[in-house]
Amino acid sequence: MQLIQFETVSGQRRIGVVDADRVATVNHTASIRELALMAIQTGLGLAAQIENMGMADGTDSLADLLKSNRVLSPLDHEDPAHCTISGTGLTHTGSATTRNSMHEGQAILEGDTKLTDSMKIFRWGMEGGRPAPGQSGVQPEWFYKGDGRIVVSPGGDIPQPAFGEDLGEEPEIAGLYVISDGGTPYRIGYALGNEVSDHVVERRNYLYLAHSKLRYCSFGPILVTGELPQSVEGTSRIWRNGCVLWEKPFLSGEAHMCHSFENLEYHHFKYSQFLGAGDVHVHFFGTATLSFADGVCTRPGDVFEIASSTFGPSLKNTIRGVTNAFPPGGIQPL
Repeated sequence: MQLIQFETVSGQRRIGVVDADRVATVNHTASIRELALMAIQTGLGLAAQIENMGMADGTDSLADLLKSNRVLSPLDHEDPAHCTISGTGLTHTGSATTRNSMHEGQAILEGDTKLTDSMKIFRWGMEGGRPAPGQSGVQPEWFYKGDGRIVVSPGGDIPQPAFGEDLGEEPEIAGLYVISDGGTPYRIGYALGNEVSDHVVERRNYLYLAHSKLRYCSFGPILVTGELPQSVEGTSRIWRNGCVLWEKPFLSGEAHMCHSFENLEYHHFKYSQFLGAGDVHVHFFGTATLSFADGVCTRPGDVFEIASSTFGPSLKNTIRGVTNAFPPGGIQPL
């Protein structure tokens, strides 16, 4: 099942069930988070909960909603501080090469072989990232991006901070979750994501990875429920002045990962601070494809496009340059 959140022409929020270009509006709720919590409380599951609530045919097609920029991110919280955005890196079988090339200067001698810390973690994942069901494997690299205030809706502009040195796309699958009243995480589904990072900062020193991830991101427009195919294929593009500047296919899904989704989820939700009742989580699962690795330097006005037939319409966002948001008067004593 494919779900979206969108706004009517008058600005009212709605949930839509997508079937090709047809959008049927779910009755009695305007939030996928609210819908998920109701499904948890009733024990019906998402599909049965929607059937129980009923649907009405919408007046807009999905293409019309996207064209008019009325599609919202497919999961949010009315208080953005209760939406956690995080991710894991070095999770894909092709992801170590680019990262290792960034950090070869910090190689650590192990016997007769030089291994960067990145390559060490990648090898640990290859050896222990896919444990038997119900068991925990090796923990992955993990990072925090921000809360709901850094999420840009599909079709929206991604701000580039004045202090930033790069704004590079990262085509990924994102897991979307809600926490029940009893503190149990529930996966609502998956979405196509663009986990934007500053790769110049990251390349300078791997200890700057945390800084490089504190950038805006986007995911959607579609939330796909249920299990994903083992292999997810897609294409990442950058458009400049109406022409394709760079394009490359990407592979994701567990067939192309050294960690299972279950293991990545365990090592995120094992922390009790991520189990706040009613909170939502968006967790990016990593990528192996970056334009930065091919020497691309993005600039304001460039358009990111992440596309995969598994997730329906592509995710598009435009880079927008902004001034430094640091308070002009600096930090004030109180």
